[in-house]
Amino acid sequence: MENPTVLIFGRDEILHRKLKTRLVRHDFRVNHVRATSNVYKAYNRIKPDFIIIYSTRNCSEDKLNIVENLRKMDRNVPIILSTRYSSEARAIAALRAGVNDYFRVPLSTEELLLSAKKLVLGKSDYNPVDRESRKSGGKIDQILIGDSKRMTEVKSYLLKVAKTDSTVLITGETGTGKELAAGLIHYDSPRSNKPFVSVNCAALPEGLVESELFGYDRGAFTGAFAYKKGKFELANEGSIFLDEIGDMTQLAQAKILRTIESKEFFHLGGKHYIPMKARVIAATNQDPECLMAERNFRKDLYYRLNVARVHMPSLRERKEDIPFLIQHAILKLNHRFGRDIKGLSDSGMACLFRYGWPGNVRELLNLVEAAYINLPNRKVSYLEIPKLISKQLQESETAPKAERKRIISALLETNWNKSTAAEKLNWSRMTLYRKIEKYNIVENRTPIR
Repeated sequence: MENPTVLIFGRDEILHRKLKTRLVRHDFRVNHVRATSNVYKAYNRIKPDFIIIYSTRNCSEDKLNIVENLRKMDRNVPIILSTRYSSEARAIAALRAGVNDYFRVPLSTEELLLSAKKLVLGKSDYNPVDRESRKSGGKIDQILIGDSKRMTEVKSYLLKVAKTDSTVLITGETGTGKELAAGLIHYDSPRSNKPFVSVNCAALPEGLVESELFGYDRGAFTGAFAYKKGKFELANEGSIFLDEIGDMTQLAQAKILRTIESKEFFHLGGKHYIPMKARVIAATNQDPECLMAERNFRKDLYYRLNVARVHMPSLRERKEDIPFLIQHAILKLNHRFGRDIKGLSDSGMACLFRYGWPGNVRELLNLVEAAYINLPNRKVSYLEIPKLISKQLQESETAPKAERKRIISALLETNWNKSTAAEKLNWSRMTLYRKIEKYNIVENRTPIR
């Protein structure tokens, strides 16, 4: 498809000019209408490849009516909706009305363009690339799904970080997309045409850390029959992503620290130093400050890494993104399994909003795939959550209350001595402190008489 056509409906001239400028640079043909009655006429006249509807006022109900009417005219045309006043309920209502993607105003044109690219790619082999990006060879291979306030802030900061050459420390729970964020930083940076090397630090045996990271010369040890490059050398002038660096021993951390500080390293068994040219991006699913307090993470390495700090929010902190994550997963699974599922059932969606998501986005995507595997042979339009998983979701709703009760009980039994209470719960003291903060537990000692 050449020069896809986009129909934009909205009355904000400043926002319209901003969108038009960006879309034209990406080779889109832009048509703009301001009156509701003209939307349908314009659609019938130009048959756009996708539609953008935006509103800077609190009139989302009117916009949803327009979406529903457009859906009656065309079930397949991609529609992006953007409104200033958003909520979890409105996001769900927008998806039910037939919206493909949903953004808050003020919106990020970069994220809207990524969404437009994804939607157009779903229809054809068109691949819009910014003309300026073509010159530099830059590209963004990874996409973070979601337009909640938390994710908008994260993505905006990631784009800023990408333009610098600073070391980066990414924190966040397991399954929140730390490697995805690291990929975004690399592929939107001046190093995008250089290698992106990912290292799972937690999976490196202590005896192999040095040879895996820095490589070795022939004869360095028994079995070293040939020269081998390490991860830092393979990254060359690109980026090296040290995932779960908090799980490494302090000895291994010291070796990485020295490499970052000196900008050089040498092969195991080697005699000559090799320049370290890669950008370092590290990540941990643990709280680095707590790790330092427990003396499990070197402070000097922390200060070297913690230049640009990115925290990936948990899914329970951005539940309004759940419908869009599900939609993204279903589109991929439809293509993979050759199905035409429209979405998740209303009861299933409501259940997902009540769940705490300890496994975050990864757990959500696995659940959607499990629902696909459980599909009957007959044609169905909406996914149902498997009964076993649904039962687990319901049982999990009572888990936080039970854990809070256990913590309070342990604190009362130890007269609020947190060290003793932590031992009683088989936790570290820092874990207990985090749980106390999480459940908003306030100390309330009973006076001793």
